[in-house]
Amino acid sequence: MAPFRRGKSYPRGGIQSRRGRPVAGRTNRNGVRSGNAGASATLSAPFQASRVDEAVYTNSENPDAKSDNEDSHEEAEESFSLDESSDSDSGPKKKPYHVLLQTLKPEATSHGEPKRKRRKIEPVEVPVSLHAEYTEANGDLEESQVDDREALSEDDSVDESVEDDNAAKLDYFTRHFADHDESETVKRIQAITGNLWVAENSRAGASWSIIRRRPSISQSSKLSGHDKESGPLGFKFKPKFERAAQGLLSDPNEPLKQLSTAVLSYQDVLFSARSLENAGKVRRLASVHALNHIFRTRDKVLKHSARLSKKDHDEELEFRDQGFTRPKVLMLMPTRHSCVKMIDVLIDMCEPEQQENKRRFQESYAKAEDNFSVDKPEDFRDLFGGNDDDMFRLGLKFTRKAVKFFSQFYNSDMIVASPLGLRTALSGDKNKKQDHDFLSSIEVVIVDQSEALLMQNWEHVEYIFEHLNLQPKETHGCDFSRVRSWYLDGHARYFRQTVLLSAFNFPSLNRLYTQKMLNIDGKVKISPICKGAIMDMGVPIKQTFSRFDFADPASEPDDRFNYFTSAILPSLVKTSSQGLGGQQGTLLFMPLYADFVRVRNHLASSSSTQHVSFGSISEYVSVKEVARARSHFLTGRHSILLYTERAHHFRRYHLKGVKRVILYGLPENPVFYREIVGGFLGSSIAQAAVDSHRANVRCLFSKLDLLKLERSVGSERYLSLLSEKGDMFDFT
Repeated sequence: MAPFRRGKSYPRGGIQSRRGRPVAGRTNRNGVRSGNAGASATLSAPFQASRVDEAVYTNSENPDAKSDNEDSHEEAEESFSLDESSDSDSGPKKKPYHVLLQTLKPEATSHGEPKRKRRKIEPVEVPVSLHAEYTEANGDLEESQVDDREALSEDDSVDESVEDDNAAKLDYFTRHFADHDESETVKRIQAITGNLWVAENSRAGASWSIIRRRPSISQSSKLSGHDKESGPLGFKFKPKFERAAQGLLSDPNEPLKQLSTAVLSYQDVLFSARSLENAGKVRRLASVHALNHIFRTRDKVLKHSARLSKKDHDEELEFRDQGFTRPKVLMLMPTRHSCVKMIDVLIDMCEPEQQENKRRFQESYAKAEDNFSVDKPEDFRDLFGGNDDDMFRLGLKFTRKAVKFFSQFYNSDMIVASPLGLRTALSGDKNKKQDHDFLSSIEVVIVDQSEALLMQNWEHVEYIFEHLNLQPKETHGCDFSRVRSWYLDGHARYFRQTVLLSAFNFPSLNRLYTQKMLNIDGKVKISPICKGAIMDMGVPIKQTFSRFDFADPASEPDDRFNYFTSAILPSLVKTSSQGLGGQQGTLLFMPLYADFVRVRNHLASSSSTQHVSFGSISEYVSVKEVARARSHFLTGRHSILLYTERAHHFRRYHLKGVKRVILYGLPENPVFYREIVGGFLGSSIAQAAVDSHRANVRCLFSKLDLLKLERSVGSERYLSLLSEKGDMFDFT
């Protein structure tokens, strides 16, 4: 029987506990030192056992730390004080409490082994500061972390219904991670390394384009399960996720059905049609897939661990079923509010009996009140409603009946974070060294609301992808005899599944699709056929698109600036010098902040623009300065107003007094085009502030704006604007 923890005296006063030497361990959040000699003995040889194996029965993040929730067995044992030192000092003399302990000894099974007790976990909420949240979520990265082992107790027994079915019919999970053909895998990796892909284009109805790409190998090789040449692969889910998964696979919406099929078959996916209407189903799909992957991986590891523990001495068994570290799923999203909505779906799907630190999560992440004005659009409310903090990272640990929030990264199954929050954990600081080992065994990456991450800082996303699936610098208690061979070979990135979800496609997202999505089972791009934002103006407005050429992509910003200063700006200066007021109410939209600074400095310092009055609104301008600029623009004191795309994204102002719009570059978000042209300029026409014949729009574009141009003018028109002779194209 394992030694009892030191606790209180026996409540009836008959027996008092003896004080032995202090048990080695950490100090928990309540200031009580705790330890576990059994765990220390188990961890003395770091490669002796797997990370999820038969071990000390504990619920803590760290083997040396006491669990936040004491089980009923520990509560019964708390009445007595007994440790290893007291046993060694007592000698052969029989103590009265030894007799009492014998009476409390559990009955033995038919095999002579004591029955395991069922844990009874009660919720314990410990509110802590935000600093403590980041400390615990990130984990003690300076120390060598070892994942806590999970015993095959009655509560944690393996659900073998799914695994047994796999023996009869191979499914996507098993084939992708465990039962793949080695020679074929080598060919696929060689094809991917040489950038040799075979593309297949198809349509889903008249409104969707689907492009499938797979490594170019011999036609006799097996392909993904959705291709005609593939074997009879099937989908296998844990029973609790079966109904939700089958509902997604049979969705009447064809694009969502194609998305579900690609995601659940472990292909890389770029889905550029996420919207308010399908956001709920997309979150549900991400949750089902992530949870099914975590639980099936865990079941396989526990099942193999049980077989290894029961094998004969002469029997040779080898199971390659793990990575270097425990975290398997990474989710990136823009705000804490979006994290709350995803977590709610995860909890609804998982249905745990216990949620540790749930109250703390609600207090740190949830926010009920939204103080938005009535003119804010619905997509803005959805993104910035609730807690819009973009600095967070959260570890989630799943067991069969419990979910633990704020688990340390090395003890977590899933990491949910914003790019900024995870970037700070990867970069380290003056007190902690840089550590990215917890990302070495990520097998599923889901990036939700990518269009919002673009407006934050896309460099953080690229930095995270650069540090995925690298060889770890430390062992972290890894049992290398259980590590899959493709981890050891440095090929984990070819087995990682990446799912990018966005409202629209953009060049940085395409670059991830091309350079970082290297799945051996191929990748799928699902895109809508755009009608064009110019079709939804509501009022007839003349819209002129001006194309300029450039010598090479590196000089494109300079060529754009030269075209603007030579072809557009002189007309504004001329009308201003003649006092006609024709240029008053001109809104100059700037997609990039660097271009905004360049044009603003030119207007302020050039001798040719000294008679032009202008104001500016950017994402870095204070609220007071914004109010002053809007007022001067409305009254005509400023004839030109510079306005950045990120300022519109984060503030979503409704500017008044707009009589003419000049787009220095097309906006990434097509919704912004409709709001600026049809909203700002359309409101002025409706209020008779400007005649519809004098109101006009001028847009600058180049061949590098291909994706933005497609969303603006439509999939049927944008190619003609890029290839036809001439550089001026008018739409009404």
